[in-house]
Amino acid sequence: MSYKTIDVRPVSGALGAEIFGADLGANLDNETFDDIHQAFLDHQVIFFRDQTLSPDKHKEFGRRFGSLNVHPYVKGMDGHPEIMEIIKEKEDKTNFGGGWHSDMSFQEEPALGSILHALEVPPYGGDTLFASQYMAYETLSGGMKKLLDGLTAIHTAKSEYGRAGHSAQKRKSMNVAEAGDAVPEFEHPVVRTHPETGRKALYVNPAFTERFSGMTRAESKPLLEFLYRHATREEFTCRFRWAKGSLAFWDNRAVQHFALNDYHGHRRHMRRVTVNGDRPR
Repeated sequence: MSYKTIDVRPVSGALGAEIFGADLGANLDNETFDDIHQAFLDHQVIFFRDQTLSPDKHKEFGRRFGSLNVHPYVKGMDGHPEIMEIIKEKEDKTNFGGGWHSDMSFQEEPALGSILHALEVPPYGGDTLFASQYMAYETLSGGMKKLLDGLTAIHTAKSEYGRAGHSAQKRKSMNVAEAGDAVPEFEHPVVRTHPETGRKALYVNPAFTERFSGMTRAESKPLLEFLYRHATREEFTCRFRWAKGSLAFWDNRAVQHFALNDYHGHRRHMRRVTVNGDRPR
């Protein structure tokens, strides 16, 4: 693709590109925004360096793509409920997002995308991995595609935010609420069609997918575990090394991600704005 206003440099063969020539803290003209939007669709996750964003500017950029999500279980930033403060203090043992997942797939209308901005990073570690779910679907056999195209799966926040999983979310640095007993469940297609690109993507993840619709967890487990392994094969991934001021914007409709927890004894502070999406089809 050719872009008129920005320089776009792919970071891997599967997905991901660094964007140069755009100041997200400024007032983006429509031509620059259109190029950024196209790069986002082309590369699934895009990265920016040396960005200075106030909370209002962070939200303003997100709102160019849609309305903003307020997380049902994680308290937002004071005065800015749409901004999630993702903090790991030096003494914390667990991090937030430390496993393969697609943000907010446990909602009826899961997130379109997530925009994560780095305010403070450790001297090493804390990288984020991304995996293309387009490639995950496209590399399946014809027989497996035929099987999956008719399946739906149940997504829920039960294991992450319900009573069983809430202890793992406890940390000094973030206010994470327990979802309680009545955690909602939503049914989504196992293979979703991206509403903007028309491409098919695998849409299950180990954090929020509980079982196939009409099946027990035990019956679902063997095939789901195969899909989880397949979806995150190394050749489908890219890896991003954060620095202060870095920003990543990923498409939750076609990407899974994993925040590495390999910087114990160091502080990491990020801010995330999440753009609302539509019901998968």
